[in-house]
Order: sequence, then structure tokens, then C-alpha cells
Amino acid sequence: MSDTALQPGGYILPEYEFTAPGDLTADEVRRYPVVIVGAGLSGLALACDLAERGVATVVLDDDNTIGVRGASSRGIVYAQKTLEMMDRLGIYERIRAKGVVWSVGKTLAGSEVVYEFDASSTSDSRQPPFINLQQFYLEWFMVDRVIEIGRTDLRWKSKVVGFETLADGARIEVETPAGRYVLEADWVCDCSGVNSFIRDCLRLDTHQARGIDRWCISDVRFKEPLPIERWTWVEAPFNDNRAVWQHLMADDVWRLDFQMGPETDIEHVSRPEVAAERVRRQLGEDVEFELVWVGPYSYRAQLIDNFRAGRTLFLGDSAHAMSPFGARGGNSGIQDADNLGWKLALVLSGRAPEALLDSYSAERRPAAQFNIMTTRRTARFLQPESPAEKLLRDAAISLAKEHPFARSLCNTGRLSNSYIYGQPPTSRAQRHKVRGVAVGEAVQNVPVGLPDGQAGTLVDLFRNGPAFVGIWSGALPALAAAVIRLANREAPVLRMLELGRAALGLSVLEDPAGKLGAALGAARGKPIFWLLRPDMHLAARIENPDAAKVSRALRGALHGRLQPERA
Repeated sequence: MSDTALQPGGYILPEYEFTAPGDLTADEVRRYPVVIVGAGLSGLALACDLAERGVATVVLDDDNTIGVRGASSRGIVYAQKTLEMMDRLGIYERIRAKGVVWSVGKTLAGSEVVYEFDASSTSDSRQPPFINLQQFYLEWFMVDRVIEIGRTDLRWKSKVVGFETLADGARIEVETPAGRYVLEADWVCDCSGVNSFIRDCLRLDTHQARGIDRWCISDVRFKEPLPIERWTWVEAPFNDNRAVWQHLMADDVWRLDFQMGPETDIEHVSRPEVAAERVRRQLGEDVEFELVWVGPYSYRAQLIDNFRAGRTLFLGDSAHAMSPFGARGGNSGIQDADNLGWKLALVLSGRAPEALLDSYSAERRPAAQFNIMTTRRTARFLQPESPAEKLLRDAAISLAKEHPFARSLCNTGRLSNSYIYGQPPTSRAQRHKVRGVAVGEAVQNVPVGLPDGQAGTLVDLFRNGPAFVGIWSGALPALAAAVIRLANREAPVLRMLELGRAALGLSVLEDPAGKLGAALGAARGKPIFWLLRPDMHLAARIENPDAAKVSRALRGALHGRLQPERA
């Protein structure tokens, strides 16, 4: 299938055939280990992740295409942590080839830049800080990948119309063009979005709050190129001093988001001729362009109390929703899948207790809270809710023109990054870099020399299975026999390596550029052991390690516990 969806007149999305499942004619209700409801970003990411780990799933989606009908671009910015997961899943190269790589963002008030960043300055990963790509392309690539792997039963035009919890799973009623049927699942992963039927059946409170902002998107293709940077106007003279976002996507299409007044007639401002006039006010009457798509949006914030309800797990917008500022919605849903996939695979294989799944909500709900808080701050900066807030916003903009301390206050992007599990958002580890990554923090996909002698990256150690990776560093020859016994005993879930020297008889992981050692906080001659989880978050850091301490850390990680330990 072609990798382009842009045709004359706008986006044309692929459609997938409905195939009647055998459940429709089966004599008894069939049962499946995992059923995923919803084939959006989080559902497809989870299906692809589980398929890579050898877990078969059934995916139910009420539509038969990717994206949404009407073909809006929707989410477009994918952050480094998401891109690293896509590398492990085998679709990063397609994303890189199709998308737009960028790292520079600017915030403007009128024509003045009041804040600017270059995210590449703090990145050692193989993946760039950000790639812009229309959401439907990423979903498209994931559909292709799960079909290629072959363990996923993708059932299009399959709408969930009934849901009943069981002591050991759930019973689901599905409506299709060929009739209704019932199936059962050991585990249900609800990725169906903000209007989740399953969540409503379970009567889970979403604590919903609607934003007052109204926006209108214009996807535009220009004859002449613009700088490949993300620009945000807090006050755009060409938009009645309201906010505007501007950044490039695939197919040379620019995404322009125009903030509207709270009482705006959305139908009127979404007309192509009205949208075209806004673009002319921004760029001039002489600029030639083509409108690819126009559409309005508003947003809501919502968050359920627990992302696990018995044997039903909630991901993405089914669990949490937020405004789109900072690209935290889609990235957050994908990172839900990154957190859950390896845990569910270990539980299904019997290598970890079911209690491990409690850590999914314990880790991802605080991440969602932080993202909601952060996007809420951006929303109130762009649309002050009182005269006092407007006064503070104007003061920050004025000060930022001359004083560096005020410029971060004008950072309207606050773009998505990986969350540090187990750390309060305001802790020192979240605000300031400790020596090496903190326990609970993700390690970047840095270059390494693999045990087979090939050049690679950290992600290569985590392909094809839900295995932890343990890394030893420092002079520890006296521990060799005990470490080898431990490595052999824990081989089904733990792969152990030595960083840069063979003192224990384990495979050696080379660090030619010193980036892995720097990321982990290695110290010359100091014995340290690091335990990395399958999602590349650091589970434990042990100084002066021995086999008993390592074994204890692994047991804790298999129960969802993080273990910072310093002797």
C-alpha cells in the first residue's frame, strides 16, 4: 500500500475490509486471552507491542479506517520516547522517512520572539526530539506492522454494544454488518477514546472539565517553503491578538491552529473561504496556497480514578483526556501502551504475578495528572480566565523580552517527554538532572556496541521479548561465580551484561562514545548495577552490588516496585 494519503482535494484514507469472524457461527462463546477495544493510537500501539512479545490479541474497532472520518490531521507531534518505542516495534524508519524532523520551537508576541528552545541540545538518542506526522499515518503504519507480524486479529466494523464483567475476565457483545455475537476475554484493554462505552458501563467517574477555548485548524500547502520550526504566537496581530500555532507535517502540509473567541460561530469560521482569509491575513495576499483540510476543535480534561478495574485496563483517552497543547495526548496514550505491554505479557506467561498490573495505574495515572496540569497551565496562559491572569500573562511577555528568567514562563509548548515514575513532579529529579538518570526515569536510546560485535543502540537489547536488562560496571571478579549462577537462573526474564570489560564472564556491552555510561551515571572503578525495564525505564540502581541485592531488585521489579539502593 502507498505511504501517501494526500490526493487532489484532500486526504484519502485507506479502508479495510470487514471479515465475518467465526464467532458469528460458533456453537459456543469463544474466549480470548486479550481483547483490545479501539484501533486508535493507544490500541494499535498495544496490539503491536504485544504481537512483538508473542501475545495474540483480538482488536475490535467500530470503523474500517485509520484516523477519523473527515480525514483531519489531529495529533501530529511525536516525541522521542514514542519514537524509541516505534523503533523497537519496527516502524520507526517509515515514520522518519515520511515525517518532518525538527527540534527548534519559538514563542512570539506580535513579531518578537520571547522564548526559544532547541531540544536537540539535550538529546543523545538515535531518535530526534520530535517528528511531525499526521496521526493517521502513524496508525496506518501500525496496522501494516501488526498485519505483518500476524498475531493480531483486527476486526473492523465491530462495535461493542454490551459489556459484563466476570470474575475471571469479561463478556463482550459485538455488533457487525453480519450480525451480533458474544465473546469472552481474560483481559480487556479499553482504548476506545473519550466516549468509552465500557467505562460508562462500569460507571467510572471521569471528573470531566471542559475548556472554554475554541480553535480552528487549517491544513495548508504553500507554493514556497517556510522555516521547519514550531512557531507559537501568544498574541498574533493577524488573528485579533489571539494565539496561533504553525508547524510543518508530512506531504509539505502546514498545520495552522487559530484560536477563536469563546462565543465564536464555529460553523462560520470553519468555512473554507473564511479559513483562507485568515491564512492571507497571516502570510500576505500574494502567498499562493492550497487548503487541504479545515476543521474546528475544542477540548476537555478528564481522568478516571484507577486505570484498572478488575481485569479491564484503560489506556489513552479512555483513561485520561487533556487539551492538545504540548502534544501530550497522543504521546501519553502510546506511552500507556509502552508501560502496560510488557507487564501484561509477563503476567500472561506466568513469569510475573497479577499484582504487577496494579503498577500500571500507579505509574501512568500520575503521569496523566502531570500532563493535565501542564496543558492546563498552557491553556490559561493562552486564554486567561480573569483580568488578574491576563495582567500576569502580559507582565511575563513584557519581562521576557529583556530578562531570561521570564522566558520559561512564556513556554507555551512544554512538549511531551517521558515521565519519571515514582518521583513527585516537583521533585529535584524532575526539575534538575541528577548524576545519570533517576530511578524511574527512561534511558535514551543511545549508541552501544552490541555483544555480537555489531554497532547498535540500547533499543536493540529489548527486541523480541519482555526481558529486563541488567548492566554491571566496576571491578567485581570475586562475584563472578554467583553472578553467572544468577544470570542462568533468571535468564527467562533477565539478560545480564557487563559495561565495557569482561570481569564476570558475562557478554560485554561496549560504550564507544561514553553516552550510556554518562546516561546511567557510571563512575570509574565504582561497582554499580543498573536494572532496566522492558520500557527502558530504570528499575534499580545498586552501588556495591552482589547477587542477592540484584535478585531482590528483580523480584521487586516483577511486582512493579522501583528500587533505588545506595550502599
